[in-house]
Amino acid sequence: MKFDILTLFPEMFEPIKQSIIGRATSKNIIEINLVNIRDFSKNKHKKVDDTPYGGGARYAN
Repeated sequence: MKFDILTLFPEMFEPIKQSIIGRATSKNIIEINLVNIRDFSKNKHKKVDDTPYGGGARYAN
């Protein structure tokens, strides 16, 4: 069974290697693929946030 996890923080999933999931991975029962969303950013700073939609600050007259 294969799991693909899309995340901004792949290091957050490191502790699962020491759990039941880690044992299943070492026995090739499951496969976990961590995908860092920032790797697909077109921004040189690997920014993934978009501009706010609608509303925003109003200008006082």
